Amino acid sequence: MEKAGLFSILRGGNTVFTFKDILLASGETNAPLLKRRISYYVKHDELYPIRRGIYAKSEDYDRLELANRIFTPSYISFETVLAKAGVVFQHYDQIFAASYLSRELACDGRKYVFRRIKDTVLTNTLGVERKGNYFIASKERAFLDTIYLNKAYHFDNLSSIDWDKCFEILAIYDNEAMARRLRSYDRLSKHA
Repeated sequence: MEKAGLFSILRGGNTVFTFKDILLASGETNAPLLKRRISYYVKHDELYPIRRGIYAKSEDYDRLELANRIFTPSYISFETVLAKAGVVFQHYDQIFAASYLSRELACDGRKYVFRRIKDTVLTNTLGVERKGNYFIASKERAFLDTIYLNKAYHFDNLSSIDWDKCFEILAIYDNEAMARRLRSYDRLSKHA
């Protein structure tokens, strides 16, 4: 890998990048040679190794961006979004993401929880926005993702949920049982 290829990656806006990102930026066609060069840069503290095939500019990288890079496609959702929005009061150290598979893994001292969502929902961007270098669900989309996977879930504060947005996004799930749960939560919030 030419030093210029590494510098173009380091100058970019991403804090986390994969072996494939480096391969494309460097123009290198010899993957084993590129692995040796990456190893050199890691040993000389020019790259920070997060996990196999994933690197950062430094130890001060964006953990949410990493969650999106571990499994692609994915987006930040569930308790990570709901806790930040005040819909659930429990504090979670883990980062929760919707993905094409279910996995829990520890990476660089942080736990990442990936929950499987069917592909038609996962790839639909309704209620998902790009923030910097990662994708994150709105609180309504995170709420819907949660009730999609959980038949009975306790939410602490439903007052900030925009029910019109929820009913607008609901169609992408194509799930009548989930629609009944949503209507039940909506009625519950109006009587609270």
